Amino acid sequence: MVSDAAQILVASNRGPVSYTLTEDGGLDARRGGGGLVSGLSAIGSDAQSLWVCSALSEGDREAVRRGVGEPGVRMLDIDAAVHAAAYNGIANSVLWFVHHMLYQTPLEPAFDQDFRRQWSAYRLCNRAFAEAIAAEAADDAVVLVQDYHLALVPGMVREIRPDLRIGHFSHTPWAPPEYFGMLPDDIAEELLLGMLGADRLGFLTKRWLHSFQRCASSVLSQYDGASLWPKDHEPAFEYRMPGHGRRRTRLGVHGLGADADFLRERAARPDVEERMAALREQVGEGRRTIVRVDRTELSKNIVRGLLAYRELLEQHPEWRERVVHIALAYPSRQDLAVYRDYTAEVSRLADEINAQYGTDGWTPVVVHVKDDFARSLAAYRMADVALVNPIRDGMNLVAKEVPVVTDLGCALVLSREAGAHEELGDEAITVNPYDVSGTAAALHEALSMPADERAERSKRLAAAATALPPRQWFLDQLDALREGA
Repeated sequence: MVSDAAQILVASNRGPVSYTLTEDGGLDARRGGGGLVSGLSAIGSDAQSLWVCSALSEGDREAVRRGVGEPGVRMLDIDAAVHAAAYNGIANSVLWFVHHMLYQTPLEPAFDQDFRRQWSAYRLCNRAFAEAIAAEAADDAVVLVQDYHLALVPGMVREIRPDLRIGHFSHTPWAPPEYFGMLPDDIAEELLLGMLGADRLGFLTKRWLHSFQRCASSVLSQYDGASLWPKDHEPAFEYRMPGHGRRRTRLGVHGLGADADFLRERAARPDVEERMAALREQVGEGRRTIVRVDRTELSKNIVRGLLAYRELLEQHPEWRERVVHIALAYPSRQDLAVYRDYTAEVSRLADEINAQYGTDGWTPVVVHVKDDFARSLAAYRMADVALVNPIRDGMNLVAKEVPVVTDLGCALVLSREAGAHEELGDEAITVNPYDVSGTAAALHEALSMPADERAERSKRLAAAATALPPRQWFLDQLDALREGA
């Protein structure tokens, strides 16, 4: 083991920095943000931490080849074709679809030999991460593996370095057994055993934790798999591993919250004020706003949200010319045909609503597709109503961020299928994401809410939304993993 081996390691597909090639052949580095970045900064620069991540772009791969990098980051140059098969073929087209229950089951999925080839690539990517972690970790180091891209890593690391304390955190929902059971039996087993190689698994809500337990109990029955509920400790899952005896993995919940200090400071900057002025001009004087900010991700349910807004205008003509729906719909995963088609349908439907109801002085739906964080914050501040209606979502930070920065208070229309509903449901207007008419009625209720009630609800929503800010979310997991040593 090298003397500068890492004591704390984070592994994720996307890292804290990315590189782009400039016209003159140079490399520009761009730092990212988020809970993991905040968490690692919280432990201090002397903690001997390391972030292991994938090279995602040609700029990233060139940086690895040139030996360019940042202290505390190891970027893995996995073969581009292998990574694409693992990332698009398995992570985004299978695991994401399973956990968000997105398949059109009369036609899909079909787990054929092409799927098996892609699964082999997924296994190779996970192996590359496991070997890098094993090589870089100090004795008895702590490893925090992130999300569905790296579900096999904990078990692989356990085989190589049984001395390490290994955690895995799922940022997505977890499918119920009936849906998870669509996976081929051997793949489902490999996936669960890979995760259960960890000492501790973390989930965003109790609901997703319980779904995992049910899946593991069902799939791993031949290993005498069983959920445990110790009275004085966290729940756990115990199973018999041939050749290794019985193993126990603890399970915990950490509901990632919004970073209030960062959001409020960032929302007060001049570029946000400029975006607000531009949006106000598009909205028009004195009109109410319904705001949504999403990637055009299938699970976000943007199309049904637009259908509900159209029904609002049909059923409640009093809102015509008095409200504007600001839809910031940022294209996502456009290398997949189904996402391109969905993005096109969002634009088509918005145009249809504008053509049907718009007047010379009123555009019912204002759509922006260019990803612009300052514009998102401007929309947050302007929102009278925030529409968050995902089909299924691990958490949904938009639901938590809008109440934190809204200027005058906003009403939150929230899907019961969002993980955030577990914490925010009492103060939100709850909707069934498939019920277009019900969502239209909720939008009317939200728009009709008295200003003082809206402001009070926003305060309570903001308090709940910031209960576990990103830095503490990370540190709580770290502490829980160490305490189980």
